[in-house]
Parts: sequence; C-alpha cells; structure tokens
Amino acid sequence: MIIRKVQADVGQLLAEFPAVGLLGPRQVGKTTLADAVAASVQPTPVYLNLESPTDRAKLDDPEAYFAIHPDRLIILDEIQRVPELFAVLRGVIDNRRRQGFKTGQFLILGSASLDLLQQSSESLAGRIAYQELTGLTSLEINSPTEQDKLWLRGGFPDSFLANSDGASLRWRLNFISTYLERDVPQFGPRIPATTLRTLWTMLAHNQGGQLNVAQLGANLDLSAPTVKRYIDLLSDLLLLRVLRPWSGNVGKRLVKAPKVYIRDSGLTHALLNLTSLDDVLGHPVVGASWEGFVLENLLASLPMGVTPWFYRTSAGAEIDLVIEQNAQSRIAIEIKRSSAPTLSKGFYIGCEDIGATKRFLVYPGHECYPIANGVTVMPLAAMMRELERLG
Repeated sequence: MIIRKVQADVGQLLAEFPAVGLLGPRQVGKTTLADAVAASVQPTPVYLNLESPTDRAKLDDPEAYFAIHPDRLIILDEIQRVPELFAVLRGVIDNRRRQGFKTGQFLILGSASLDLLQQSSESLAGRIAYQELTGLTSLEINSPTEQDKLWLRGGFPDSFLANSDGASLRWRLNFISTYLERDVPQFGPRIPATTLRTLWTMLAHNQGGQLNVAQLGANLDLSAPTVKRYIDLLSDLLLLRVLRPWSGNVGKRLVKAPKVYIRDSGLTHALLNLTSLDDVLGHPVVGASWEGFVLENLLASLPMGVTPWFYRTSAGAEIDLVIEQNAQSRIAIEIKRSSAPTLSKGFYIGCEDIGATKRFLVYPGHECYPIANGVTVMPLAAMMRELERLG
C-alpha cells in the first residue's frame, strides 16, 4: 500500500486555515487522499463531486446547503466545474468563523491550477492555503529498486501499479485520449484534439528543450500566440512544467526562453510509444526523460518559498536546476543518467556566475560521494531529502 507523504501536510494546513486547495491533474490521487484525510476527521466530512449532476443539484442554494452542515469539513471535488462557488465560500467561511468554526472548513480539489488559483485568490485571500499533489515520487515507492519502474511508468498510481508494462502503457494512452477529447474542451475555445496531441508529442520528442513557439507554430501551421495558448493550457492542467531561466544580474548574456518538460515521465514515454525500459534506454530521449523525471521529484520536495530556475548563458555555461532559497543560498544541481557521471566545464562556470553555495550531481546510483570543486554526487532519494531539509 502506498502512503502519500503529502497527507500530513494537508492535515496540518486544515488545522491552520479555513480552506485548503489541493491541486493536481486528474487520476493523480486527489480523491483518494481526500478520503484518507476525511477518515481522520470528526465529525465525518461531507463529500461532493461537482462532476455529478446529483451533487451539483445540492448546491442550487449553496449557502443553505452549507448551513445545514455548520460544523463539518466539506470536500468539494473538481470545483472548477462550478467556479461561481468561490464568491459564496468567502461569506460562508466568515460566517462560520463568527460561530467559532475557524479552521478546517473546506477542502477544495481541482485539476486546473491557474483557473483555481485566480478565482480562489480573488475571493478567499487570507482564507485559503494551497497544496499540490504530484504523481508518486521516489520517496513514496516501496523500494529503491522500483525507481526505474517509476521512471518508465510515471507517477500516476494506476499506471505505476498496473499488472504489466503493457497494461500501464494502455492506461496512459487512454488517459491522454480522455484528456484531449473530454477534459481539454472544457477550457476555452474548441481545440482540435489531433493538433494538441501532435504538439504534446513534439514536446515529448524535445523533452526539456527550450521553448520556441515560432518553430512549433511553423511545424503545426499555427500562429505563435496560438501555440503559446495551447502550452499555457497544458501547463494549467498540470501536465507541462515551464521552467524559467535564472535572471540574476551577473553581467552575462543569459538565455531568455524557458525550458518545457512533460511533467510525468510515463506520459512522455506513452506519447513516444515506448513500452519497456529497454525501449526507453535505446531511444534518443533517454537522457532528457531522466532529467525531467528527476526534476519533478526534486521540485516535489521543495518547501514553500523556494524558487527553482535553470541557468544557461550564450557562452555555454549551464546548470540543470538552480534552487534559490534567498540571496545567500543558491544550490546548483546537475542531472546525469550515468553510473559514472562527469561534469562539464560549463557547470563549474555557471556555479561561479551565480555564486552557488552548494553543488550537487544527481545520478541513478545508490551511493553519495564527493568529487572535485565541492560537488557531491547523490542518488535521487538522498537529494530529495536534502531539499526537504531546506524547510
């Protein structure tokens, strides 16, 4: 049985805030996590799935419905389906506060981050905290020996726990089709599913590459603004990671285009029709796929208030990941898919440029050891624990 590490974080936030927003893509386990949280709460919470017409009907008069459950945690799943609720929640929360029910009033689950954040921040400023639920991470699987399985299949629980690699791939292909045909059309103007799938596949081939909307648009016969809108949508649905370049003033010619990653390695492999680990290891995307997998695991370990970047100059200095905690703390992390990794001169130059206070190299091995110029080589799980200590 997999125990999600974020469960304790959600419980703590519910003890501190009237509302907690749990963000994550579909099928990542938000409802399962909410059930686990609910099992530890008394009185028994109320659960409403806002994709269900029956549950939505209960909220024809939301204030009246909430009033008959004055002292219970109310879980609202897929709240982006009923965005007008946000305007109501503020008054309900404030009224419950006056009645002495100050924290743990609402647990809001959503699959579209920007929509949810914008609407809730406008109505619930100071009343809501957010927690993102990513796919399964290397610290949540039962054994370090399963890390390659997690990399191949990705972090969606149903994909990772499938009976075979083939069954896992079929689940992911169905997940992709469902998103394109059912979920994406809910957001904004109609987007052709075939066009968006082609874009998604192109991004898989160029995993971790710098974004060039003009080139993508030319390949798809679309305008650059249209491609940008499609990428923003996939990012909003928590399926893409747009990593910004570090922009500190170091007197260097820094690249300005962000890097784009498909957030789940299993989806990357499914879009490229890679069924087995051997398929991945023999494909040109192997290094970039590993980099994206490690990146998502590391970012899932970061405490609040810590900013991730990448660093690259036109002269060739490059750092895969820069973690900036404050002006005095910058961690430089390089990611290599090699059992005997080495670093380029560009990494060391980049560390000097940004004034890195710590330097690490993450690799697929199992030992920690130092190498030249203050760099520590670390397995992924050890690096994740190192970042968790930043909080």
